Amino acid sequence: MDIKNYVKKARSGKIDLIKNTKNIISECEKINKEYNYFNVISKDSAIKKAEELYKKDSKGKLFGVPVSVKDCICVKDVESRAGSKILSGYNPVFDATVVDKVKKEGGIILGKTSQDEFGFGSFNVNVGVDFKIPKNPVDKERTCGGSSGGAAGITKKLEYPHAALAESTGGSIAAPASYCGVIGLCPTYGRVSRYGLMDYANSLDKIGVISRNIDDCALVLEVISGYDNKDSTSLNVPDYKYSRIEQDEKKLKIGIIKESLLEGVDKEVKKSILRLVGKLKSKEIEVKEVSLPLVFKYGIQTYYLISMAEASTNLAKFCGMRYGYEEKIQGNFNDYFSKIRTKSFSREAKRRIILGTFARMAGYRDAYYLKAMKVRTLMIEEYKKLFSEFDLLISPTMPNFAPRLDEIDKLSPLENYMMDIMTVGPNLCGFPHISVPYGSKHNMPIGVMFTADHLEEKKLIEIGKIVEKIG
Repeated sequence: MDIKNYVKKARSGKIDLIKNTKNIISECEKINKEYNYFNVISKDSAIKKAEELYKKDSKGKLFGVPVSVKDCICVKDVESRAGSKILSGYNPVFDATVVDKVKKEGGIILGKTSQDEFGFGSFNVNVGVDFKIPKNPVDKERTCGGSSGGAAGITKKLEYPHAALAESTGGSIAAPASYCGVIGLCPTYGRVSRYGLMDYANSLDKIGVISRNIDDCALVLEVISGYDNKDSTSLNVPDYKYSRIEQDEKKLKIGIIKESLLEGVDKEVKKSILRLVGKLKSKEIEVKEVSLPLVFKYGIQTYYLISMAEASTNLAKFCGMRYGYEEKIQGNFNDYFSKIRTKSFSREAKRRIILGTFARMAGYRDAYYLKAMKVRTLMIEEYKKLFSEFDLLISPTMPNFAPRLDEIDKLSPLENYMMDIMTVGPNLCGFPHISVPYGSKHNMPIGVMFTADHLEEKKLIEIGKIVEKIG
């Protein structure tokens, strides 16, 4: 059942919201013991919300729909830690704008999903020092993908209508969607308010949707989109009724990115993309080969310089004195500050803070950070040139299917970072993109990614419907 039909039945009384919510919470708790998808399950508040909805006639678009929220997005009175020990005990006194919108439309918040600490990772193995690594819903020996691994995992595993609010900096929505076999849509930077999002990198972070099907994704995107005067990066552009979009395949012109199918891409991933391209062409959709040489040559380097420099700045406020993890204050500030951060940050968080601090130090800022910002501008221009001719660009979402957890342990930090080769380009440049499952290898899902021009989420929904129909 999709969300629209679920809402109709809930409004008509054919679904007992209170009983159903209790069943969903019970199922989440059962799944979580085995798969580690939630950092917090909000049992009491979810049931209370269901009881409130039961008593009133709501016209909300998400009436009674269970929605999970990535741990880096604030939910009022629910511990929100961005997957880090340093925010232990932090219970926000407000809702993020996206959470507020979901609640106003009748959505029921299930809890906070697992993530790489502050979003630092492609595999959701860089969890905070007191969290467990989530497991792939298809094969528990494999990764969910990161950093929104918990969001994608529970979306795939939970056999109830459900949508997840997730967040992406360099591919953290698309990557886990690909590895878990679900839909992951990351909107244009500024299309969805970032108010109430715990920053990783201010110029990159975006809130999006993970769902089981395109219609659910379109509906939730419609709910959370829109201008917000509390967010200085929010775009004041007209809202769009994404849930009413119909496929219009004959008008779409697609470019297949040549560099995305070269050496290093799994053979079955490449075959899946080419099979899909063949089916699109059979539907008289024009597909031509295109090139993004700058993006694929310098994307990883540019992304990590910018994101680590901004992360270094953003994480400086976590000092163990104002909120979150703390100890008895002894010695001078530097001693206390260093002790708290040493105990509370994971190894990967420390690595990124150190590298980011180096990149923005006096004498290095011009050579690294500012140069990377200039390269990003050139990348945007490279994309824009293609979007003047093509509606969409197609590539694999990830160069592989979900690797085994014991294989990830053997990868160097640089090899880990290279896994983002497909996704950093759209994220760096603020373009909307969607990962749709298509094909598999050893029963593990393979994702195909479509990227559109700024504010062209409509085209992503259209192509998603086409691919979903092709199957």
